[in-house]
Amino acid sequence: MEIDIRGIMEHIPHRYPMLLVDRVIEMVPGESIVAIKNVTINEPFFVGHFPHLPVMPGVLIIEALAQAAAIFSFSKPDGETTLDSKTTAYYLVGVDEARFRKPVVPGDQLRLEVKAIRISKVMCKYDAKALVDGQVVAEAKIMCAIRDIGE
Repeated sequence: MEIDIRGIMEHIPHRYPMLLVDRVIEMVPGESIVAIKNVTINEPFFVGHFPHLPVMPGVLIIEALAQAAAIFSFSKPDGETTLDSKTTAYYLVGVDEARFRKPVVPGDQLRLEVKAIRISKVMCKYDAKALVDGQVVAEAKIMCAIRDIGE
């Protein structure tokens, strides 16, 4: 199942400059996702990280992986989402075994691959990796919590 940027914005509440997923190219709801983040020199973080050698911060690569995880974790088989961002918050609460293997620079296309280890009503755990040109540039086990925030 593929999802364009409009569909992504229906699945998660993030917006510029924090929306870090551009397209979903494969998804099995509740199981796994492959998504794309196109990295351009126009990203606001490149102004200060670093002016002489632009490198995407590793923490934002992890955030992109967590956003991809949210998209498939709350997707129904028909592609609709079950996450109501007005009443539910989805927080990144843990990062284990994180490794950053190669810098990500403008012009790179991040392939975000995330597989569910466990999804429950309150906590989710994932095996996540980011690739550029078929090479792993970052990987981690990530945990996210789901909290009711009311309206």
